[in-house]
Amino acid sequence: MAQVEKRGGLLRKSSASKKPLKEKVVLMYDEIFMTEDPSKCSPRFWEELFLMKVNLEYLEGKLESLDGEELMKIKDNINCLFQHCIQALGEEHPIRVVNALQTLCALIRGVHQKNKSTSGFDIINMLMGFDKAELCMKNLMESLDSLLCAEGSESLKSLCLKLLLCLVTVTDNISQNTILEYVMINSIFEAILQILSHPPSRREHGYDAVVLLALLVNYRKYESVNPYIVKLSIVDDEATLNGMGLVIAQALSEYNRQYKDKEEEHQSGFFSALTNMVGSMFIADAHEKISVQTNEAILLALYEAVHLNRNFITVLAQSHPEMGLVTTPVSPAPTTPATPLGTTPPSSDVISSVELPLDADVQTSNLLITFLKYSSIVMQDTKDEHRLHSGKLCLIILTCIAEDQYANAFLHDDNMNFRVNLHRMPMRHRKKAADKNLPCRPLVCAVLDLMVEFIVTHMMKEFPMDLYVRCIQVVHKLLCYQKKCRVRLHYTWRELWSEKSELLHPAAIFDAQDSPRKETWRTLINLLKFLMSNETVLLAKHNIFTLALMIVNLFNMFITYGDTFLPTPSSYDELYYEIIRMHQSFDNLYSMVLRLSTNAGQWKEAASKVTHALVNIRAIINHFNPKIESYAAVNHISQLSEEQVLEVVRANYDTLTLKLQDGLDQYERYSEQHKEAAFFKELVRSISTNVRRNLAFHTLSQEVLLKEFSTIS
Repeated sequence: MAQVEKRGGLLRKSSASKKPLKEKVVLMYDEIFMTEDPSKCSPRFWEELFLMKVNLEYLEGKLESLDGEELMKIKDNINCLFQHCIQALGEEHPIRVVNALQTLCALIRGVHQKNKSTSGFDIINMLMGFDKAELCMKNLMESLDSLLCAEGSESLKSLCLKLLLCLVTVTDNISQNTILEYVMINSIFEAILQILSHPPSRREHGYDAVVLLALLVNYRKYESVNPYIVKLSIVDDEATLNGMGLVIAQALSEYNRQYKDKEEEHQSGFFSALTNMVGSMFIADAHEKISVQTNEAILLALYEAVHLNRNFITVLAQSHPEMGLVTTPVSPAPTTPATPLGTTPPSSDVISSVELPLDADVQTSNLLITFLKYSSIVMQDTKDEHRLHSGKLCLIILTCIAEDQYANAFLHDDNMNFRVNLHRMPMRHRKKAADKNLPCRPLVCAVLDLMVEFIVTHMMKEFPMDLYVRCIQVVHKLLCYQKKCRVRLHYTWRELWSEKSELLHPAAIFDAQDSPRKETWRTLINLLKFLMSNETVLLAKHNIFTLALMIVNLFNMFITYGDTFLPTPSSYDELYYEIIRMHQSFDNLYSMVLRLSTNAGQWKEAASKVTHALVNIRAIINHFNPKIESYAAVNHISQLSEEQVLEVVRANYDTLTLKLQDGLDQYERYSEQHKEAAFFKELVRSISTNVRRNLAFHTLSQEVLLKEFSTIS
């Protein structure tokens, strides 16, 4: 007997003597693509159509194969199909609902694909007709809302969310997708919140719901009042906000887990052995090979929640025992299509397995810790534009957190101590810190560590100026809080600081137990040295004086207000010691900015600001250096120890005169619309493209659904 093969809607026998046979549903599609109403000859046409298993590939391909004129000739039939799909969503039997949802997906994608160059209003006319558009979309959104809120099939809810994602992302620029005006009018916001607040639904659909919400919030957000922005900003239900936080933490944890797995696999392989033999010559190449695709969609959702809703700040610090304490998932993870991370939700058991504690008795995780770990991975490699944007978004989120009073309160809380194992960029001169040696500290220490790590590891030819500015801004805002609330922060870097100080300052005399503040100061001084040594190259692309001024003003902040927030009086002495010891760097900076501020060039004004900002640093150097030299001469000492220098410093504070500098503890608050609109428009475009690309045929075919509803009553 001849074998029957199914391909592209055809049932074709292997024998070449007979014409191929088409599936019945394909024949029905062909009737729709005729100019006449298919129900004239077959009154039960539409009823029968939604009993047929949808052939997404054929229907979408057929739409794409028609030119504009051909499509307009069958507009009435397309409108009729669209309307009957909406009607079928109200049917009792789920098979009809499933097929209607899938048909709507194919229709929307196919028509939009064909009409990329036309306006959104043409698309609306082609799908449902101008005169019926408002009623059609009202009925569609009400049906989807009912399905999402009902206690019925979770698989149906999944398909509803897929349809909504399909509807939102059919255009790269979602603000040009005019159909979304109807989604604004007929809101599904409450349905999304219900999914997030209900644990079973959240586990199944939380990821899609969060991504959908993040995209809807970005529809014409700068041109008109977006109801999703307004509603998200006032959500105060604890279960809903915690649910959203869990979904975001789960997705970021999955990324962290994948990265760690690849890192361990790489380190245990042949390449690792070879690298050890040749002295880590190829460490940079090794790092590139363990990169994992970033997840901008979920990161955007986190940003919108932090930026818009002050109540969400509390979620950042909420401990998640199911992420940190459960070590063995009860059931295996369900199989999902192999698509890039960031486009499909993590498996449902991830939340109980990826954030394993170092010590289950004392250590738990929370969303902020997970985000900091994610950021430490993403911010390692900024050479790729895609990852550069991810790093920028991470720093924007940290900026919003650093500005929030409540966030600062728990960041600096001595009663909330955590071990945060940040990922560090592989570098030849330093070893990887052992996880077990990490101290428990307030979370602000991890934020500062992350900023210092970025500053140290990205002084390179392709200098990421924008990210450096944001890093310094985060540090400054944290210091402003410490000054305002007189928070005396104690933290140590252990191996991290001692390695860096030995590398960067081999001639310095320092005890391994010295204050970690020194490492911050050294990091900042070395950044200034980098800017000066690469002046010509950097000035061709960047205004380096903006960054230099911010760094100098951080020192001014310590000099002017350090006695109110530095942990001990000796810390203040150590600050002066560092300034005096590295006086040559500040002298060189002053010479550079003085040279440019006295010339009539484009950098005159910017350089002048740095010149004025250096007044107190130069006063300290000019006041103490002669006294230190005199002390050395009187005591016949060729090289003073640190303690001897500090003795001179302490003895001569009274005769030092400094100028009071205004505005050091003030900063301009973050504003998205005025400064970041272009960045977010491009980011949302990229996310929309990525989400649409991964709503593939096999994702929408829903074989599970057909098995679930295989019995037609």
